[in-house]
Amino acid sequence: MTEMEHYTDPPPDTEELILTVRDHIDTARSVPMSASVMVNRDELVGILENAVAALPEEIRQARWLLKEREEFLAKARREAEDIIDAGRQQAQRMVEKTEVVREANLHARRIVDDAEKTSRDLKHEAEDYIDQKLASFEVVLERTMTAVVKGRERLQVVIPAAEVEDEEPSEEANFFDQDV
Repeated sequence: MTEMEHYTDPPPDTEELILTVRDHIDTARSVPMSASVMVNRDELVGILENAVAALPEEIRQARWLLKEREEFLAKARREAEDIIDAGRQQAQRMVEKTEVVREANLHARRIVDDAEKTSRDLKHEAEDYIDQKLASFEVVLERTMTAVVKGRERLQVVIPAAEVEDEEPSEEANFFDQDV
């Protein structure tokens, strides 16, 4: 089974794919008398394409978490409003019994406070999870960018301009010039 077939079921996350690329580069054969390595271009391109394809899924998952959080908050607000309405109705029926009204209001307030605390906690958990995923993705991208920059630096051959301009033609070079 090739690397490409390995990544079709189930899809790994982006970080795993990028780490696989790094491992391929780390374990690749060196080019003789060079700091460069030989890698299978098609294989690495395929892995990177899978990583790019996995990004939207991770973003969809983060959006799904946010949507779930919003739905939970809305449900908690509706339940809190229902409880408050029920408390008001009960209080109206028992106006002559102030103690019961007071107790119902206190109970409704506790439930609302609990619902608000639960919604805040869920919101913080969702934000922490998303922040954690984004931080992880940021680290992977930074590592990848560092590897890409280093790789590109290794591939560049720089000839200083001063060496090219300072060279004067030798007499041997003029030997073959028939116009001189």
